[in-house]
Parts: sequence; C-alpha cells; structure tokens
Amino acid sequence: MTDRTVWRLILSAPADGAWNMAVDEAMLEAGVAGLIRPTLRLYAWQPPAVSLGFFQPLDNRIDLAEIAARGFGLVRRPSGGRAILHKDELTYSVVVPEELVENGRSVMGSYRTLSRGIEAGLGLLGLGVEMPDRRHAPRMKAAGLPTVCFAASAGGDMVAGGRKIVGSAQTRRLGVVLQHGTLPLTGDITRLVSYLRLPEAERELLRGKLAARATTLEAVLGRPIGFDEAARAMRAGFAAALRLELEESRLTPQEEAWAAELRARYLSSEWNEAR
Repeated sequence: MTDRTVWRLILSAPADGAWNMAVDEAMLEAGVAGLIRPTLRLYAWQPPAVSLGFFQPLDNRIDLAEIAARGFGLVRRPSGGRAILHKDELTYSVVVPEELVENGRSVMGSYRTLSRGIEAGLGLLGLGVEMPDRRHAPRMKAAGLPTVCFAASAGGDMVAGGRKIVGSAQTRRLGVVLQHGTLPLTGDITRLVSYLRLPEAERELLRGKLAARATTLEAVLGRPIGFDEAARAMRAGFAAALRLELEESRLTPQEEAWAAELRARYLSSEWNEAR
C-alpha cells in the first residue's frame, strides 16, 4: 500500500451474531463481485453471543443450555479459530482484495500488514502491543483450553505484556480477504469458561490459565474505554498506519439484501451445529 487509498468506513449499530456474521460475508461477496471499495467495519454485539470457528466442532464442552438461559446467541463464523464470547468489546472486519495489501497473497504477511492499523489504534489509546513473529517465537498453546480462542495466541493476534489483547481470523474468496477480530474492552476475560461443561475444580483451574494468557483494554490501561473511544482510535490508527482515507458510508442495497439472505443460514442449526 504505497499510495493513499480511499476505503469505506462502516460504523454498524449493535446487532445479533447472525446479522454480524451475515454482514461480514455479504461484504466479502460484494468485494468478490467488485461492487465495493475496500472496507473497514466496526461493530458490537447485542445481545452478546458465543461464536465458533468455522472448523470447530460443537462438542459437549459447550453448554448450549446455559448460553440460551443467559439470552445469548450462538453463531458459527465464516473464519477459523476457537470459541469467543462477544460482550463488551469492539469487533472489526476488513474486506480488501489481496493485491491491495502489502504481502497480501501471504496469510501471515497480510495479517501483519492489516494489524499495523490495530497496533496504531491501540497506541493512540496509550497501549503498546506487538504481533510476535511466529518464525522465531514459540506458539502460545491452549494448554487445557482447546475450546477457547483467547487461551492461545496464534499468528494474527496482538499481545500486550505477554497476554493476548486482540484475536483475529481470516477467510478468503477468489482473491479477496475478509479479516475480522475482537478487542475486549472490559469485563471478566475468563467468563466464557462459565459456558463450558466442566467440574467446578477444573473450571476454576482453567479460569486461572485463561486469566494468565489474555486481558482486556481496561485491565491493561487501568481505565474504562468505551466503544466510541475505541472506534475513533481504530479509525485513526488504520488511516495513519496504512495511509488510507476512510470515508464513512453504509452498506449498499445489494449487501443488505445478501446479508438478509445469509442471516437465515447463520441462524440455522445446520450451519451452527454441524462440523
């Protein structure tokens, strides 16, 4: 990305998990069809939801009854990774042709390029982070928490003080990248453990392991950061680090129509439970 480029900025209203994932996929389809400019979308989840990675089995460790009893949703993402509880966070998604991303044809190369925007945004909030070079650093394994995303640090994640602060995942379609990820703003980073079927002693042990591996923005900075403040920082960080102009926009009518169709799939048990 050597020239200044105009991207769309979509600031979405909070929505349920099925709509959020449907919109991300609809944007990807629009990107493949050449209907949109590269896009940065910032959004939140209402009600909160547990999302599963595309390849992750919905096994008996996930307590569906407890998730439903809290009024939370369950949705399977179009990208990989492990389970995440989306609550009190900022979620971002980027849709961009791989040829417009520095090292875009490489998964890790594109992660590193796009993550410069996240790094810069967090820097504006006063937080120094890093994306460890996996060629020279050992992978932080999930060690007893194979179901939970924030229990491990993968190639596209951001780390603050040795603990994971942003988890990201990618999928691609015909040369177009969809990368999305989550920045926990506040709350108990271990609360997803409450939605796993485990003996109480094992549950507490896993809480301790997760607390040692992951954190929230408030815990690191020592002050609460609301969604709007975090979104302003991410917007400015992406613009500065990737040399972009971000123009506020809305979904196109075609994206809205595709998202409405896709939402039905993201609500279906066939999609969410079958892997």
